[in-house]
Amino acid sequence: MVELDQFKTLMNAYEEPLAGMRDSLDLAGKERRIEELQKKIEEPGFWDNPEESQSLMKELKSLQELTDTIKKLYTSYDDINLLIEMGYEENDASMVKELESEIREFEEEFEALRIRTLLSGEYDSCNAIVTIHAGAGGTESCDWASMLYRMYSRWSERKGFSIQVLDYLDGDIAGTKAVTFEVSGENAYGYLKSEKGVHRLVRISPFNAAGKRQTSFASCDVVPDIEDEIDIEIADDELKIDTYRASGAGGQHVNKTSSAIRITHLPTGIVVQCQNERSQHFNKEKAMQMLKVKLKLLKEQEQAEKVSDIRGEVKEIGFGNQIRSYVMQPYTMVKDHRTNEENSNVTAVLDGSIDMFMNAYLAKRCDIQ
Repeated sequence: MVELDQFKTLMNAYEEPLAGMRDSLDLAGKERRIEELQKKIEEPGFWDNPEESQSLMKELKSLQELTDTIKKLYTSYDDINLLIEMGYEENDASMVKELESEIREFEEEFEALRIRTLLSGEYDSCNAIVTIHAGAGGTESCDWASMLYRMYSRWSERKGFSIQVLDYLDGDIAGTKAVTFEVSGENAYGYLKSEKGVHRLVRISPFNAAGKRQTSFASCDVVPDIEDEIDIEIADDELKIDTYRASGAGGQHVNKTSSAIRITHLPTGIVVQCQNERSQHFNKEKAMQMLKVKLKLLKEQEQAEKVSDIRGEVKEIGFGNQIRSYVMQPYTMVKDHRTNEENSNVTAVLDGSIDMFMNAYLAKRCDIQ
């Protein structure tokens, strides 16, 4: 059958990339490391140092998930080739639909694993701290900022990642002026670094009685949450520290004490905020950690263009600076202006289906077409 010939040609094309992926991912080395970790876990006193033991358990879980994914992909490859051979022998046309489904699933798994191999940057494996600011557009942009926060929340849920809000500022009428949240999960920063920049929304405004089309902007900044102790000295006279009352959901404690912290680093103008914890001390500690991360990145990159590669170039939140446009009227289209990746299903994208844009960005960054 012609279809079987096409399937066979398609699967043959994956033989060399699969072999290359096996080498680049060092499956044998990862399996040896898993055995080492499993032996360590069985040793007496393994849990005497909780911080170290939790780190090793996290490494073990990550390695096991990756090796299971690799093995599943190779098993799928062998199973599909076996089905093709059976199709030739039995000349059964009903196998075509089954093969189409199997191949589609295989291609999705292959692409996801291929993209995962691109996440090899120094900070890619870290959790991510994301800050969304409403830009030009007033209430419209505040509403747009809250929509973006929902989009990333849905995406995180699909990935099995957790979200913790660190700071939140309501819009004057509706939506969100600014929100900072931490996304925890494997390679969270590696994926979310693709979202740094200005996001543009075009739609019929729900806040405009005349029903006119409105353009809104919001910015997204992403930095890695580096857990290691950061050796950076900051003089007290370089800091402006403000306390304020927490806002948003949070129970009876909210708005009763000035536990929220805002720290401004005067030499660089960097501002960090945290209101998540009930204690002002813990909020200050988290805010200082966030500040040190940003200063570490700036220190490591002496040239402005290299800074933009990690932290994200700071641009005006308005026309001409957007990395992605979300158009709901007069047509529906989401387009990433860096990669030209497009998706006409705006609803699905705003519901968290943004992997295609992330993957295209990562592939382009690594010059993989």
